[in-house]
Amino acid sequence: MATSGGSGVLLRCLLPARAHPRAERGASIPSRVVRPSKPRLLRRFGPGLIAGAADNDPSSIAMYAQAGAQQGFAIGWTMLATLPLLAAIQEVSARIGCATGRGIAGNLRRYYPVMPLRGIVALLFVANTLTIAADLGVMGQTLAMSARGWPALYAIGLGVFSVVLQQRLQYTRYVSFLKWLTLSLLAYVAVLATIHPAWPEVLRGIVAPTLHRDFGFWSTMVAVMGSTISPALLLWQSSQEAEDARSRRDRGPTPRAVRRAADRIRLDTWIGAGYSNFVGLAIMISAAATLHAAGVTRIGTALDVARSLEPLAGRFAAELFALGIVGTGLLAVPVLAGSAAYALGESLTWRTGLKYRPGEAKAFYGTVAVATILGALLNLSPIDPMNALYWSAILNDVVSVPLMAMVMSMGAAPRIVGDLAAPAVLKAAGWTATGVMAAGPIAMLLSSMGLL
Repeated sequence: MATSGGSGVLLRCLLPARAHPRAERGASIPSRVVRPSKPRLLRRFGPGLIAGAADNDPSSIAMYAQAGAQQGFAIGWTMLATLPLLAAIQEVSARIGCATGRGIAGNLRRYYPVMPLRGIVALLFVANTLTIAADLGVMGQTLAMSARGWPALYAIGLGVFSVVLQQRLQYTRYVSFLKWLTLSLLAYVAVLATIHPAWPEVLRGIVAPTLHRDFGFWSTMVAVMGSTISPALLLWQSSQEAEDARSRRDRGPTPRAVRRAADRIRLDTWIGAGYSNFVGLAIMISAAATLHAAGVTRIGTALDVARSLEPLAGRFAAELFALGIVGTGLLAVPVLAGSAAYALGESLTWRTGLKYRPGEAKAFYGTVAVATILGALLNLSPIDPMNALYWSAILNDVVSVPLMAMVMSMGAAPRIVGDLAAPAVLKAAGWTATGVMAAGPIAMLLSSMGLL
């Protein structure tokens, strides 16, 4: 296979697993090399499906419900509009990791000045920690509904539990179980068959974009975008593709192998993005048809979100909701903490990756633990989880813009990603996503000043 620009780009995702970087230097291969064991149905799916499932974390679920309660059916079009944008930017991120054997942060350190990278990593760590705090807070509130008790105590316990699992268990086995647990979120799809929403209005809200000038609408828009297209998921999928690339036994770097790698990444990413947005849309419609229709436009606790399930599950609504919230939370919290650790570790050239044991990558696993425990302890503060998730989603949108611009620049450069460079259609979709994410905060600022 020819490489462009004479840079000798090595498509690591197409090489045999024997080409482990430490083995090339004569060092011993880490004892915790990840060898995924997956059911046949899931063998073609990996980082993209995980990222899509993690995108429906507790804070995103509550944010989608808040959007539906506040804006009604008129906000549904955002889930359809963001699907190709989310899939495009995630696919480009995955191509970068697959082609280079490094995550986004590692490539940014190699091809961009270090100061912008440090700024992005710092903001990402703050945003992820706030999101972890919001996720654990909502999870704690949810458990308190069923088991009673102090929500903050549940949040701290779940944070500690998540850290212990990451330190003690092989992550791929942990995720394999949680993938199936996230199917409980389909309860939000099933509820649509029983609440009988005004389907003409639902369809109109999905296919006919509605824009308003008020600050509340635009802040909700930015929060929804930040929840849907998250910088944490870009970093996670890229880093996981890089790790998978070093252990995958594909055929040699032939044109056919390149096409197979691109097809696999595209299918994996679209399945994950489609699942994420489909469930998000169902949550919005459920909240619009129940909460908004009843005049409830402000969600104060997780209990308010659970009410949207009552027409389907009756008194068991809280238990079903708790299953979905806790399941996706236990999947999302490690992804959020892990993406922060990947970003920080790759920017500082630490030994990073889940293929290592905690003792072999102390700084990496230490960052995971610090982000998780700090997020858990924030639930002891007066910060309301719903407010935390709202502003963390807005911060995610702001952080995403420069990161997405650099991702698109790298993903389109053959000298960096070789024959996995993004084709024209993918580049157009990715740059459109970047522009949309940039336009949201600007519109929010203008509306707050009365200039929109």
